[in-house]
Amino acid sequence: MRTSKLLAKVATAVLVATMSLVWAVTPMIAQDQAQPPSFTPDQLDRLVSRVALYPDSLLAQVLAAATYPDDIPDAAKWADEHHYLSGDALANAIQADQLPWDPSVQALLPFPGVLERMADDIDWTRDLGNAFLAQRQDVMDAVQRMRQRAKDFGYLRTNDEIVVGGGPYITIDPVDPAFVWVPAYDPLVVFVAPRPGFFVGGAIGWGFGFNIGVWFRPWGWGWSSFDWGGHVVILAGHPWGRVWANRFVYVHPWGPGIRRWAVANRAEGHTLIRRDEAERRAAREGRARPAEMHHR
Repeated sequence: MRTSKLLAKVATAVLVATMSLVWAVTPMIAQDQAQPPSFTPDQLDRLVSRVALYPDSLLAQVLAAATYPDDIPDAAKWADEHHYLSGDALANAIQADQLPWDPSVQALLPFPGVLERMADDIDWTRDLGNAFLAQRQDVMDAVQRMRQRAKDFGYLRTNDEIVVGGGPYITIDPVDPAFVWVPAYDPLVVFVAPRPGFFVGGAIGWGFGFNIGVWFRPWGWGWSSFDWGGHVVILAGHPWGRVWANRFVYVHPWGPGIRRWAVANRAEGHTLIRRDEAERRAAREGRARPAEMHHR
């Protein structure tokens, strides 16, 4: 009898402690949902400075992918392990491996260097993604400010790799839409006035590019751009509608050509399920994507 009473007291104490923890955490969760991050214009300028001079199609994918920072390290590792693949072979490998990451992240797999930089500074990537979710218009305005600076100082200009569009918004597009160049530059250099005698033409390098072709259209390539005036990002031909408030349930309409897979940890073992199906299920239930879904 004494043992039963002791066990009952212990169980009651554990229950009280657990409920206290739930009551303490719930307001924090609610606060996180209600209060998106807020970045000043100067902070946004610094955040976007690393990618502001990327071609528009690449920048659109990077901003969207940054909203899934937890996917980036594994994607960077996969891209590095498959760096020897390109074109149709790479696209087939992406599909064959049934990768669980958002299509915007998968779209960067042909660009291992870009993913590596995002993974190496995951705090910056997370801040960039959060800013894009909470302050998309401000982020796009910051990109335009930085591009204008680089153009005014003579660094950003049309060349053999890119076409720089003028007035009223600055666009950057590859000369060959099927071949996307990745610029290499120092933000501490290209956004400030050059010192006397400095050769501005060599400040932005265009030594690395990737042949996208038709193989990566399912991931939005060829159908991704910006409506700068309307502050709209177009991915795979559709406006990107993921924002801070709906970030747990929004699923971008990539179309039937893309497969999103996730690993579900079931009692009988690990089975592959369609991520888009799981996300629709999560949306119907009014919750985030299942916690057990992750890449193994």
